[in-house]
Amino acid sequence: MNSNKQLAIFIMGVSGVGKSTIGKLLADQLSIPFFDGDDYHPEANKKKMANGHPLNDEDRYDWLLNLNKLAKEQTCHNSCVIACSALKESYRNLLKNGIETNIKWVLLYGSFDQVLSRIKQRTGHFMPTSLLKSQFETLEKPIEALKINIRETPQNITTYIVNELQKKSEFGIIGLGVMGKSLARNLASNNFRLSMFNRHVPKIEEDVAKTFKNEFLELSAATAFDDLSAFVNSLQTPRKILLMVNAGKPVDAVIESLIPLLAEDDVIIDGGNSHYKKTQERIDLLANHKMHFIGAGVSGGEQGALKGPSIMPGGDADAYTLVQPYLETIAAKNKKNEPCCTYIGSGGSGHFIKMVHNGIEYVEMQLLAEVYFILKNTGKSPDEIATILESWSTETNSYLLEITINILRKKEGNGWLIDHILDTSGNKGTGNWTTIATAELGMPSTLIPASLFARYLSAFKEERIEISQVYTSENKELAIDERELLNAYHLARIVNHHQGFRLLSQASVAYDWHLNLSEIASIWTNGCIIRSTLMEALIDILKKDDNLLLNDTLVSQVKTLKPSLNTIVSQCILGDVPIPCLSEAVNFLNGYSTANSSANIIQAQRDYFGAHTYQRVDDMSGTFHHTNWEE
Repeated sequence: MNSNKQLAIFIMGVSGVGKSTIGKLLADQLSIPFFDGDDYHPEANKKKMANGHPLNDEDRYDWLLNLNKLAKEQTCHNSCVIACSALKESYRNLLKNGIETNIKWVLLYGSFDQVLSRIKQRTGHFMPTSLLKSQFETLEKPIEALKINIRETPQNITTYIVNELQKKSEFGIIGLGVMGKSLARNLASNNFRLSMFNRHVPKIEEDVAKTFKNEFLELSAATAFDDLSAFVNSLQTPRKILLMVNAGKPVDAVIESLIPLLAEDDVIIDGGNSHYKKTQERIDLLANHKMHFIGAGVSGGEQGALKGPSIMPGGDADAYTLVQPYLETIAAKNKKNEPCCTYIGSGGSGHFIKMVHNGIEYVEMQLLAEVYFILKNTGKSPDEIATILESWSTETNSYLLEITINILRKKEGNGWLIDHILDTSGNKGTGNWTTIATAELGMPSTLIPASLFARYLSAFKEERIEISQVYTSENKELAIDERELLNAYHLARIVNHHQGFRLLSQASVAYDWHLNLSEIASIWTNGCIIRSTLMEALIDILKKDDNLLLNDTLVSQVKTLKPSLNTIVSQCILGDVPIPCLSEAVNFLNGYSTANSSANIIQAQRDYFGAHTYQRVDDMSGTFHHTNWEE
C-alpha cells in the first residue's frame, strides 16, 4: 500500500453483502493477506447459528477479541483485510482496541430483499436465511466507515476502495498560520496521510501550502493545495477537515465555501478560539446538511501544537469517534501516558472549556506579574527574583512559573530584557468572553475580570504617566517575607482554580453538558498553558468535590495560608503597590465565608426605590415582601 502506516481494513455488513468476495479481491489487488472472520468463530457459535439461533454478545466476545489480536499481530508488520460483520458499535470498539489509528472500516450495504436474494443463492454456509432479519435489526451503521452500496459490481467496489485508500488523504487541514503549520507537522509526524490547504491571495499569500510542504521532511507524503475543490476531493470519505483560521467571520466564510463541496457525514473541526455560542450555531447549520461540526479548543502555543497540545473537543459524540484517533494521537500525554484530549460534551462545550482555560490563564499570568512587581518594589533585580521563583517550583510548579523565570533571566547587553519591555499588555478577547460568561451565569468568578481589567488599565500608558505625577506618593519601604509571599501566591491560585471550575460546573448544569471536571483537569496537566502541579492534584480532588473550597485537603491549606495572604495584601495596599488579583482573592474569600453579609442593605435599597421586594430571615415560607419605606 502507498503509506507508511499498516492498516487493518475491516470489510463489514450483514451476512450476504459480499464481505468475503470483496475482501479477497481487495487483498489480492493490494497484495496483502485476507482473513475471513467466520473462520475464527468457535464451533459452538457455528452450530448455534446453523440451528437458527442468533448469537448474543457473550457468544461474540471471545471471537471479537481473537480478531482484535489477529489485527494487532498483522499491523505490526503488514496491512491486512478482514471480513467481519461488526454489526454493533460495541463490537467495533473491541475490534479496534489498541489499534485505533490503524483501522479502516468499509461498510457494504443493500436492501433487505437484495441481500436475501443473494443468501438464497449461497450453498454450504452455516447461517440460515432466517437470521438475516435479526442482523438488519442489530446493525448500527458507523459514521466513520467508507459506505458502499452493493448494487455495484465487486470489481468496481474493489477499485473504488483501492482509490480511497491509496490515493486519498485521511485528514485535511485548512489554514497554515503558526498553529496550523505546527499541527500539520504533528499529524504528518504521526504518519497520517495529510492534505493541506491555504488560500491564494495574489502577491500576499501565494503557494503557501506548497512552500511549507517543501520545508519539512515529515511533510514529504502530504499533499498541498490552494484550490479548495481539489483539496476536498483529495480526502477519503467521510472527510475530516480541521480549520485553523481566525475566529469569527473567516470561519463562517470557509464553512460557506466548503458546504457545497462536502457530503453527508463529513466532519469539520474548528480548532480556533471561537465563541462557544457561535459554535452551537455552526453545529446546527452543518446538521441541516447532514454533516458534523466539532468545536475544539487547542492550547499549547506553537510548540505545544507541534509536540503535543491539550485538545478540548465538543459537539456531536458520534462525530467525535471519527476524529478521535487523530486528535488523541497528536495530543500531549499526561503522566499516565493518557492523551490530554477527551470528548468534552455536546454543543459549544469544547470552546467554552477553552475560553475558561484562557480565563484561568489570565489570572495565573497576572498573579505572577504581581509577585514580580512586589519583589521589584523590595529592590530586587530580575535575576534575584528569578532565583526566588525557582526556589518555589519545588512546592508549586507550573509552566507559567517556569517561563517567567526564563523571562526574568534573559539578558540584553549589560541589563535584563524585561526592563526594556513596555508595560502595556494586550488580549485577544477570550478573557473578555469569560468575564461576560461568568456574569451571564451569575457566578462570582471575580479574579478573571480583575486580571482582564488589569490589562485594560495597562493600556492607558500615557494617562498613567500623567496621573502618577499628580498622585506621586512618598517612597515607602516594602518589607516582604518571601515565605509569606509564596503562601499568598499559592492561596490566590487555589481561589483562581476554584472559581474557574465552579464556572464550568454551573455552565454544565445550565447548558446540560454533563462535564466531567476531573477529566478536564487531567487534559490540562500537559500540553496547555495552565499545566501545573496544582492541576495534577485537582484530578483526584474533583472526583470527590466540584467545590474546591469544601475539599478537606484544601480547607486545611486555605486556613494555613490565609494569614499570609492577608499580610501581603495589607502591606501592598499600605505601600501603594497595585495587586488586583491578590487583593481580590482576599475579598472573595472574605465574602464567600461570610454567613451574614451586607447584601440585606442592597436588597432594602432596591425595594425602597424600585419595589423589588425582599425575603425575611424570620419567614421560611419563601414569601417576598415589600415595604412602603416613607410611611
